[in-house]
Amino acid sequence: MSTLTIYDRTGKKVGKYEIDPADLAPRINKQLLHDAVVMYQANKRLGSAKTKTRSEVSGSTKKMYRQKGTGNARAGSRRSGIRRGGGHIHAIKPRDFSYRLPRKAVQLATRMAIASRIIDEEIVVIDDLTFDKPQTAEMAGILRALGLDGTTTLVATEGHEPNVYKSIRNIPGVTVSTVSDLNALSVLSPRKMLVTTGALDRTKEKAAARLAVA
Repeated sequence: MSTLTIYDRTGKKVGKYEIDPADLAPRINKQLLHDAVVMYQANKRLGSAKTKTRSEVSGSTKKMYRQKGTGNARAGSRRSGIRRGGGHIHAIKPRDFSYRLPRKAVQLATRMAIASRIIDEEIVVIDDLTFDKPQTAEMAGILRALGLDGTTTLVATEGHEPNVYKSIRNIPGVTVSTVSDLNALSVLSPRKMLVTTGALDRTKEKAAARLAVA
């Protein structure tokens, strides 16, 4: 069982939050976490690299000179890959690098990533994080009060909060996501996580539902 300190916007301790990482994931499987992270990174690859073959480059297809009697090696088109300006012999073609792990494995990897953050004490809990309007300066002040200033941080909220998103989007190194949109890569990439108590409650509920089905 882990006991997390709950802070308010000023960085003052206002309570404790009890959570057992085993409730999210019975154990941490590093291989599964690695596989999930590699999958998300592969899915981000554009795969748009391309070079032209001899049939795609511009140039005449006329035979450069007669076959015999010149003393030179026989030569055909100027588009040949062995000539300057010719096509590539083993041309690179656009390709799709994306693939998908089983859904349950992806969900389990996300829960393992959150559990590992709790075990490593890399998670900060705040009692409330709402804004009446976008306020980047105030959000930056909250991060400073919580000791997260200048640290790559993932902010996790219970639901979609447009004003929170707009308050964070211009702060370098800080991202925001709802708990339903979290994945292993987004959780493990930054150094710290800032979550609301509501987001943690929602995470525990989802994990309990998944484990009950399993």
